[in-house]
Amino acid sequence: MKQRYVHKVRYYNILVIGYAVAGKPETALQLFGRMRFVGVDLDAFAYHVLMNSLVEQGYYDVVETLAKEIRVRGFQNEVTHSIMIKSFCKQNELEKGAEYLHSLVQDDGEQLSGIAVGTYVDALCKDNQFERAALLVEEFRKMGLVSMEHAYGMWIRDLVKAGKLDGALEFLKDKQAIEGYVPDVFRYNMLICRLLRENRFEEVYDMLEDMKEKEVLPDDVTMNAILCFLCKAGRMDIAMDLYDSSKEFGLSVNCMAYNYLINTLLGDVSVDEAYRVLRNSIEQGYLPGQKTISFITDVLCREGKLDKLKELVLFTLDHNVMPNDLAYDKFISALCRARKVEEGYMVHGLLNTLNKSARKSTYMDLISGFSKSSRGDIAGRLLIEMQEKGYSPSRRLVREVIGCLCKTDNPENQFFRLLEMQLSRYRMSASVIYNFFIDGAGHARKPELARQVYEMMKRSGIKPDLRSDILVLRSYLNGNRTAQALNLFRDLSMTSSKKKLWHTMIIGLCKAKKAVYASQVMDNMKAHNLIPSIECYEELIKLYCDLGQYYKAIDIVNDMTQIGRPISSFVGNVFLLHALKSRKLYNDWSYLSHDQNLTPACWMLGHVIGVFSGSIEGYHEDEELEKLIQQCFRIDIYTNNMLLRRLSNLGIDRACKFYDRLREKGYEPNRWTYDIIVHGLAKDGRTAEARVWVEEMFRKGFGLTEVTQKII
Repeated sequence: MKQRYVHKVRYYNILVIGYAVAGKPETALQLFGRMRFVGVDLDAFAYHVLMNSLVEQGYYDVVETLAKEIRVRGFQNEVTHSIMIKSFCKQNELEKGAEYLHSLVQDDGEQLSGIAVGTYVDALCKDNQFERAALLVEEFRKMGLVSMEHAYGMWIRDLVKAGKLDGALEFLKDKQAIEGYVPDVFRYNMLICRLLRENRFEEVYDMLEDMKEKEVLPDDVTMNAILCFLCKAGRMDIAMDLYDSSKEFGLSVNCMAYNYLINTLLGDVSVDEAYRVLRNSIEQGYLPGQKTISFITDVLCREGKLDKLKELVLFTLDHNVMPNDLAYDKFISALCRARKVEEGYMVHGLLNTLNKSARKSTYMDLISGFSKSSRGDIAGRLLIEMQEKGYSPSRRLVREVIGCLCKTDNPENQFFRLLEMQLSRYRMSASVIYNFFIDGAGHARKPELARQVYEMMKRSGIKPDLRSDILVLRSYLNGNRTAQALNLFRDLSMTSSKKKLWHTMIIGLCKAKKAVYASQVMDNMKAHNLIPSIECYEELIKLYCDLGQYYKAIDIVNDMTQIGRPISSFVGNVFLLHALKSRKLYNDWSYLSHDQNLTPACWMLGHVIGVFSGSIEGYHEDEELEKLIQQCFRIDIYTNNMLLRRLSNLGIDRACKFYDRLREKGYEPNRWTYDIIVHGLAKDGRTAEARVWVEEMFRKGFGLTEVTQKII
């Protein structure tokens, strides 16, 4: 019977303690009432657990009642008083708390505890009464009735939280010197972390030395703080030694320390070490921040360590770790750039199974990679998939895929299969799709396919617009089908007087080096009272100059300036380039100037050509020639390069001085500018100087021309 009673009491005690600890004091009180009804009571421990729970949950009226019950049963002790102090503090009844605390000093402080003092000190600090708290700490220290370690710990913690770090450090030093006070590891950790945040590394080191002297064993927080400290201080050798030995001491690294280690190692270009730490962090269940993963992805891509990057991606997938999509996209794009497009496609497939969508740029890299690898089937499949994901392909991307398909064994079938797939999905308007495929076929030099799409467009009830007409016309011109181009142009020009159609024909014929036909079309255009564009004139002038028929080029310049067109920088630069090569250009101009009336602008251009080629003497100063050219047309970087080349032929030192003047004017040198200087120095035997220029050239991403490479 007695044994059953004991079991019943224990059972109720355990239930009350359980509900109290779980933050359900109402249920615990109900059980307590049932216990009293059946004639059983709580033990001292259970009473205090219930009392503390009531304080934590704010049932202050019941706390007073329960305290009386504890006192009646003779269970009252220092724990009871500490909980009462906590109750007054949580109610912000600090004066009552002070009275209660001082009442415990009687009877030689037998009922007083350091925890009660520390609790009241903490409450004063939270109420921003730091001066009063300091006086209280000093008052009870002088009494010497209780251990002050807890109160000291609370005082240091609250000072640090309030941003009074220097005050906390000064207090600690005083107590250590006078009383031999040794704070616990938690207070050390708090001080170390705050010092680290303020970059006070020397004091962190002193604090660590103090821990060592006082034989305070560091914990995970301490070690992680030290790791962060070493990373910030740049002592990565010591940091890595500590990191490698952490397992021996049973300590674990937290996420912040992992991020510090990885980012600092990457900053020191220790990529392999950073990669090892990253893998370890994932194995330990810590996923570094997205910036850290993105950073290491960038570095591995930049250094071409794609095997490690691939291993990292597969490793993260195996451990069900999901970095942001950008990290995967960067990896796939890096593989494509390294011509490992199949591996990139494999990673893309893995991401699809995880319902992770690639970015548009990733699709473009994959499609471009497969197109260059002559895998048009996969490129076409990805093109459709890309649109299903909501991305619109560019004309250039479609052109690239079509170009690849047109190199296969059965180009026509592949071409039209892709066209049908595009039309069936209606992700873009039908007219846009038709134009994309006409354009693609034209660039692939398959004008017959372009014409078939053009006719298919008509049969489907869509009237081809000017863009469609121009694309078909270009397909014939690009495919060297001049006769078909002329026939189509004749048919189109009968129904359309759009200048853009004429411009396309003239420029296309010029690029096909059909100067006679281009001149005829330009004459017909003027006969239809349409004025050719400046680009038409530029291309025809350039073609005649390239063919060495300078008199015809000059005649076209004269015609262009007669209708009020100014001489463009492009035309002027073309003539300067040829003036450098031969004096024949000036001779032809000289002949024409006597044979026919030239416009003032054309005459001025001829004069510039004469001076530039050396046929006309008297302009010895470089600035004089610049002013002369400026009167004829606007000077740009290409004009300056022509001047630079002319001066390098006369003496490389003059060219270098001119280069300096260009930089003072704000001109940014391009590849040709550097190449001219390097070529001139090498030709003059000044190889060492030339190499200095080459290094600067390479730093800016420029490469030497083949001619210059041979002489340097």
